Formats: sequence, structure tokens, C-alpha cells
Amino acid sequence: MKASPIEQKELLRLQALDIRLQQVDHQTRALAQHAELTALAGTADKTRMNLTTLHGEVEDVRLELNRIESDVEVVEKRIKRDDERLQTTSSVKDVQALDTELAALRKRLLALEEIEIAVMERLEERESAVAVVEAERDALAARVEETETSRDADLATLHRQLEELRRDRAVIAGTIAPDLASLYEKLFVSGHGNAAALLRQRTCSGCTITLTGSDLESVRSSAADEVLFCPDCGAILVRTEESGI
Repeated sequence: MKASPIEQKELLRLQALDIRLQQVDHQTRALAQHAELTALAGTADKTRMNLTTLHGEVEDVRLELNRIESDVEVVEKRIKRDDERLQTTSSVKDVQALDTELAALRKRLLALEEIEIAVMERLEERESAVAVVEAERDALAARVEETETSRDADLATLHRQLEELRRDRAVIAGTIAPDLASLYEKLFVSGHGNAAALLRQRTCSGCTITLTGSDLESVRSSAADEVLFCPDCGAILVRTEESGI
């Protein structure tokens, strides 16, 4: 294949742009914020599950407290009723029975009130735990929002760079003959991104192998407009004044 030395040099510019495009595209997928957001999402899931568990515990304690408060109310009503009966009865037998029942009721009330206090303390502890985890949840949400904002800003910058690189690439690609451009594209794929390489001081910049012997003589004897290939990596070998041949 024939191509002018100038056109061959344009392949080096195209290669440099394609490498840069790959690098910037990789950066969009390798931003630190991506990993951070993944980690934050995992922490947020655990926090939500923890909060759900704590809310369930709070509800259970509240139900327990409601039952105890109901029991206290029943006992208080019975004490009030017996007190009223005690004030109105003149029967010694009834007085003794009421006194005995009132003593038992007051003992029961005291026990219930102690239980009530303990349950209220447990409720306060559970509600405090909920408040702590809710604060953690809110802090996580703020961190996620901050990280997403940072990620979006970095992505916007990288996408602008990609757009500029693609525009520059289109301009350069438009100056290269279709058959040479097609060859370059095929080599870029098969060579895993290494399609055109500068021959500098008899060394291929694509694979860093130095040409010697018959390979070097073949390059030296080829016309300037002959498209050559590196015998080791297969990239289009572009000769310039730096080639040292």
C-alpha cells in the first residue's frame, strides 16, 4: 500500500488521539466516586435494615407499655372503687375484706409501676438508638448527594474532553485516504490499540523492539511512500527524521 509520508505521520496523530480517547473513557468508568457510591449504598442498605429492626423494637416496647398502662388503669380504678366502698360500708367483715383487697391491689400497683418505669426506660433507650441511626442515615444521604455532585462534575469534564477529542479525531481521519484509514482501524482492533507506531532510532515505539539485520535493511530500502509494518507487533511503522535510518 502506498501513502505519502505526511499522510503516514497523520496516523501517529490519530493513534495518539485514540489512546487518549481510551484513557479518558477509562477514567469515566474508574472515577473514585463510583467505588465510593457503591460502598455508601451498601452502608445505607445496612442502615435501613438496622433502622427497620429498631423501629420494630420500639413498636414492641410501646405495645408492652400500653398493656402495662392499661393494667395500671384497671388496678387504680379498682382501688378507687374499693376506697369508695370502704367509706360507705359499716360492716366490719366488709371492711376487713376491702382492706385485704386494697393491700393486695396497692402491692400489685406498686409492682406494675416499677415495671412501667423499666419499660419506659427501655422505650427511651430504643428511641435514642433510633435517633442515632436516623442521624447516621441522614449523614449518609448527605454524603451520597455530595459524592454524586462531585462525580457528575468530573463526568461532565471528562465528557467534554471526549467530545473535543472525537472532533479532533474526525478532522484528522478526514485527511487520511479511506483504504489507509480502514487498514488503521483493523490494526487498532487486532493490535489492541496499537495500530501505528513511530520508528525512532530504529526502535518501534509500539513494542519497543529495535530493528536489526534484514528487517532494518528492508526498511532502509523501501520508498518513503511505502506503508511498512513492524515485524514484531504488526503496527504501521511510520518513518520520520527521528527514525535513524
